[in-house]
Amino acid sequence: MASPSDHKANIIDGKAIAQTIRNEIAAEVHQLAQKHGKVPGLAVVIVGNRKDSQSYVNMKRKACAEVGIKSFDIDLPEQVSEAELIAKVDELNANPDVHGWSVFNVPGLAVVIVGNRKDSQSYVNMKRKACAEVGIKSFDIDLPEQVSEAELIAKVDELNANPDVHGILVQLPLPKHINEENVLTEISIEKDGCLELLSRSGITVKGKKAVVEACKVAGWITPVPGGVGPMTVAMLLKNTLDGAKRKQSCDLGGHLLS
Repeated sequence: MASPSDHKANIIDGKAIAQTIRNEIAAEVHQLAQKHGKVPGLAVVIVGNRKDSQSYVNMKRKACAEVGIKSFDIDLPEQVSEAELIAKVDELNANPDVHGWSVFNVPGLAVVIVGNRKDSQSYVNMKRKACAEVGIKSFDIDLPEQVSEAELIAKVDELNANPDVHGILVQLPLPKHINEENVLTEISIEKDGCLELLSRSGITVKGKKAVVEACKVAGWITPVPGGVGPMTVAMLLKNTLDGAKRKQSCDLGGHLLS
């Protein structure tokens, strides 16, 4: 029987998968433009002039150009009123050239580390660098080795409820007095960044437990950088394309686009 040390995890290349998704989007955008004269449009509303926001938007603009999606950038001053911002949102809703948009909130990724293992700290440093490169805000949660399972679950619940956190990673292995499955299943499914990567890597995911078990045995891992990060913009582009296709389908009387 193989020992744990003999086990080798398969690497999920998030960067390559994201590029595959972008290539698929570019082909569909070209087809949509050729057959129906419709070019998908993505708008991002930014309030204020934070550097991390600008970094993310620049990357989004470049990605839009790569796949043929029209980019709309709306920059509003920090002191804009709520009424003015809502009016801008209404304007975008009414614009037939805009198929996807967001009032920009810098994506946030939280990593929870229990104890002070060197490999964990090294991972977090790489993750922090990767986040900075793509404009994602990094949240580092360091907890002592003796933290109780209840306290750790309470911290996960706190991150689940935090609107600034869009992804949560709990660094494994956890101390022996903590049940890893109990902690990992507590992470909100909306904040688990593994699902699209697992699906694109040919892994059948049936419910949250499948993700938990995969994490426990470390059968599949993502590198840093090049893991979950590149997927964020790719999926934003895909959602915009889907919006344009739905709009064109409605214009054609509900006929599905091929």
